[in-house]
Amino acid sequence: MTKKTLKVGIISREDYKKRTIAIAQGKYKPSKGEPKVWFESLQSLAQVLSSENQQLLKVIKEQKPTSLKELEATTGRKIGNLSRTLNTMCRYGIVDLVRQKKTVKPIVKATDFKVEFGLNTSYAQP
Repeated sequence: MTKKTLKVGIISREDYKKRTIAIAQGKYKPSKGEPKVWFESLQSLAQVLSSENQQLLKVIKEQKPTSLKELEATTGRKIGNLSRTLNTMCRYGIVDLVRQKKTVKPIVKATDFKVEFGLNTSYAQP
């Protein structure tokens, strides 16, 4: 598997809303290197990429389970917990959940993460 780095940004909900409106109005054009995935805080990022969840990603990447049931057996985590965690990761572009007949196969999309944040929010200006 090739290494894929996911660039994530940290931005307040208010600034994210301003940014989105500015983009929609054509007042701000995101640069090519800007993150495509945004978290509201470092804490929310830390929850999604906790040590336990990083270990889960590693298991999926290395063992390539074909279903959540198989992943449950491998990790000892309940399917409900796995499903919630993986759906959240899917929303952030960290994993893909591929439906195959009656099962869902988790696939790791991002193996490395680059976090960007700062106080400059030029798009948030009127």
